[in-house]
Formats: sequence, C-alpha cells, structure tokens
Amino acid sequence: MNDELLIGLVSISDRASSGIYEDKGIPALREWFAAALSSSWRMETRLIPDEQAAIEQTLIELCDSAGCHLVLTTGGTGPALRDVTPEATLAVAHKVMPGFGEQMRQISLNFVPTAILSRQVGVIRGKSLILNLPGQPKSIRETLEGVKDAEGRQRVPGIFAAVPYCLDLIGGPYVETREAVVKAFRPKSAIRPPAA
Repeated sequence: MNDELLIGLVSISDRASSGIYEDKGIPALREWFAAALSSSWRMETRLIPDEQAAIEQTLIELCDSAGCHLVLTTGGTGPALRDVTPEATLAVAHKVMPGFGEQMRQISLNFVPTAILSRQVGVIRGKSLILNLPGQPKSIRETLEGVKDAEGRQRVPGIFAAVPYCLDLIGGPYVETREAVVKAFRPKSAIRPPAA
C-alpha cells in the first residue's frame, strides 16, 4: 500500500487563470503543507476559471483519475454571481461533510464579520475528501491551523486537525503532521506507533 498522500490543489479564479494576475492560493498551500506535514506527500495543481462545468470536471478528474486523497479548492465561495465553487463541489459529492464549512466560518468570524458570506463546503467523493478553502493566503492558513492566542495556544481548532482521521476512515494513507503547525487529532485506538 502506498502511504504517500496525493493532494489536489485547485485555484479557481477568472483573472488568475487568464494571466491578469498571479495566483496566490496554490503557492500558499504548497508552503503550508511543506511546513505542516511530516509524512510523505505530493501534489497535483490546477488553475481554472470560475465556470461550474470546468470546476466539476476538474474535481472529478482529480478524484477519479488522478487518485487524489485530498482535494483543496481556493476561491469562488462568496455570494457574487461568478462564485460557483460550492455548487460544483456539491454536484460531484457522494457525501456532504457539513462540519468543515461550519468550522471554517467559525474560524474566519474571529477575524472578519463578513465570514458569514462564505459558502465553503466539505464533501467526500469516493475515497477523496474535497474542501473549499478561502482565496487569500492569510485566510487559508487561519482556516487550516485555527486561531491561537498570544502565547500560541489553540483557541479555535483549525479544520486540518480532523483531516488525517477523516482520510483514515475513507481509506486514505496515514497522514502525520508537525505539531508546532497543526496537531492531527485521532481517537487513541486509531493512533499508530511512530515508524522505527
């Protein structure tokens, strides 16, 4: 069994995909995973416009053909007319995981009152977990890591703490994190001893 985590990163932006400005979502995620994960991982990246059919097709391809265990999108989750990432994500879902969206909004509300305008969702397609993240690098990091106090203690858990165990439950690889960035939470019975 291959224990390497394959992550699909999808940046959804009309302007970035047409070259009007540089995409910031994928570089921010690449940097975050390099700091956060201690187990083996690699990524597939896509930069696409805010078109529902293109988003659906990309998510299906990353889950069903590329075999990504985890697919993260950035962008397209607000109330604007062109924001259709949640609709595309729900359209390809086999199971909806509402806790992810609820927690992302809870985290963001610690920083901005407009967090209630976000429509991010989390879903499972086959053996893949798909999560809609915000578009801004700072917000991406806050959503994944959570809210910490001045001493660095966790005030509000980030969503990534639950991702490794979710991947365990749907047949993905065993993912380990660097606790200084984010501590993966698993029930005691699901924790494996460290590799020798």
